[in-house]
Amino acid sequence: QVQLVESGGGLVQPGGSLRLSCAASGFTLRYYGTGWFRQAPGKEREGVSCITGGDGTSYYSDSVKGRFTISRDNAKNTIYLQMSSLTPEDTAVYYCAAVWTGGIRSASGVCEMTDSMDYWGEGTLVTVSS
Repeated sequence: QVQLVESGGGLVQPGGSLRLSCAASGFTLRYYGTGWFRQAPGKEREGVSCITGGDGTSYYSDSVKGRFTISRDNAKNTIYLQMSSLTPEDTAVYYCAAVWTGGIRSASGVCEMTDSMDYWGEGTLVTVSS
């Protein structure tokens, strides 16, 4: 069966750090465009950071650039999102997703495919609050 399972969410204070994990089963992540999306209360789901299959180039939304880092561990078939300098505006349910991109090879392109992803995890809640 094909699954994506996120973990690592929780409560963190402003300025703190957190690392999210997304473990895949049933398919090989390095052959897919993958990424992290989030949905804050009352807002639409948005792409946060994505990474291409193959050479693993990455993309970050302007709101997280310089604070978040995406990575992939091929041996563990897992992607990660290291989050630092967190603010209350980062509070959201974070989802990982994967897509067979075909001719789309840019990480930004992957993050723009919100409505076309092949696989989604159930999400993990990140709450940034004092």
